[in-house]
Amino acid sequence: MVAADCATLVVTIDALPKAGYRVYRMTEEMHERQELVREIAKAPTGIKGLDEITLGGLPKGRPTLVCGSAGSGKTLLGMEFLIHGAQLGEPGVCITFEERVDDLITNVASLGFDLPQLIADKKLRLDHVQLDRSQIEEAGEYDLEGL
Repeated sequence: MVAADCATLVVTIDALPKAGYRVYRMTEEMHERQELVREIAKAPTGIKGLDEITLGGLPKGRPTLVCGSAGSGKTLLGMEFLIHGAQLGEPGVCITFEERVDDLITNVASLGFDLPQLIADKKLRLDHVQLDRSQIEEAGEYDLEGL
C-alpha cells in the first residue's frame, strides 16, 4: 500500500514470531537513541496512539513491514494510513490479493470512512489482483525470524 510522497506500508500475512512479544524497560541509551529517531522524517498514520509510540508516524519514504496473523488488523491499519494521507492531499493506492474491493469498502465503511467518495475524488485507488496458488513460485530462501 502506498501513499504518494509518504511512507510505504508493506502488509504481509505472516504470523507473529513463535516467541510472541517481549516487553523491556527503556535504558538511558535507549532514550538517547530515541532522540536520533525523532530526527528521521515521519509520515503520520493518523492513528491515535500509533503515531505517539512511533514518535510521529512511519519513516517517510521508507518501507514498513507489518506482520500479523489473519484478522489482526493489517489491512485496516494500511487503509487508515492511506485514508489519512488522502485527507491530507496525498493520493494513495491499495492493491489487495485476498480481499475484494467491494468487501474492503464495506469493512472500512464500518469505521466511518467513505472510500467511494475518496475514489471519486481521485484521492484513492483500490484494485484486487486474483492470484491462483499455482501461479506463485518461491524464488529463494528468506528468514523473518529477526523481525
